[in-house]
Amino acid sequence: MRHPGQLDVRIDSKIFRSADGAATQVLCGLGFTLSPGSFTCLIGPSGCGKTTTLRIVLGLDRDFAGKVTLSPPGLRMAAVFQEPRLLPWRTVEQNVRLALPPEEQGPGAAPDLDALFAVLGLKDLRARYPDELSVGLARRVALARAFAVMPDLLLLDEPFVSLDEHIADRLRHHLLQLWQARAATVLMVTHNVREAARLADRLLLLNGRPARLVGDVAVPVARAARGSEALGRFLDDLTREFPETVLA
Repeated sequence: MRHPGQLDVRIDSKIFRSADGAATQVLCGLGFTLSPGSFTCLIGPSGCGKTTTLRIVLGLDRDFAGKVTLSPPGLRMAAVFQEPRLLPWRTVEQNVRLALPPEEQGPGAAPDLDALFAVLGLKDLRARYPDELSVGLARRVALARAFAVMPDLLLLDEPFVSLDEHIADRLRHHLLQLWQARAATVLMVTHNVREAARLADRLLLLNGRPARLVGDVAVPVARAARGSEALGRFLDDLTREFPETVLA
C-alpha cells in the first residue's frame, strides 16, 4: 500500500534574468510544509509566481536558492497543467498509460484502469483520439493520466481555468473523489479563491514583488457545508483581510 508524502518547500530566492542580463527577483523567503494526505491551494493574483513555485517543486526549474524535499524519498509525483498536453496520435487510454512504467503501457496490461475511467466518465472514450474530445473531456484525460500512476504527491496548475463553470464544477467533483480514494498529498495553484476554498483544507496566499507568503489560512468550514452560507462568510472575511491578494 502506498502512502502520501510530506512536502517541505523553502525558496529563499528565485531570480529571472532578461536577455540583456537584467535580474528580477520573483520569489523571496517562501517556505511551507504540506502534511501527508492534505489538500492545499496556492492562490494569488496573475503573475505573482504561483506557476514558478510549482515548477520548482516539480523539479522543472532548479535555478533557485533553497531546497525542496519530498519524504520519504522515492515517492511518486504527478502533475496536471492548464493545457491537457495529450499526444494527438495516441488514443485516450494510450495517453493515460504513457505515464506508467513501460511494462504497464500496453493494451490489457496492469493496472486495470476501469474504475478510474468510470469515475471520470471516460469508460466509453478509451479508443477516441484527442481531436475527438471537447476541452473538458481532454482535461478529464489529463486527470486520469495523473491519477493512473497512484501519485503520493499531485501538483495541479489551474487545471480548470477557462472552462464553462458547469464543466469545471463537475471536474472539481471528480478531483475530490479521486483525492479521497487515493489519499494523495495535493498542491493546486489557482487565482480563483472560491474554487480554492471549496476544494482545499488550507490556503497559502502569495503576493508582492518579489512574491512571498502573505497568509496561511485553514478553511474552517466542514466539507459537507462548503455550499453553505458559512463558506460565503469565510470568503468575505478573507477578502477583507487580504484584499490585494484575493481580489487582484
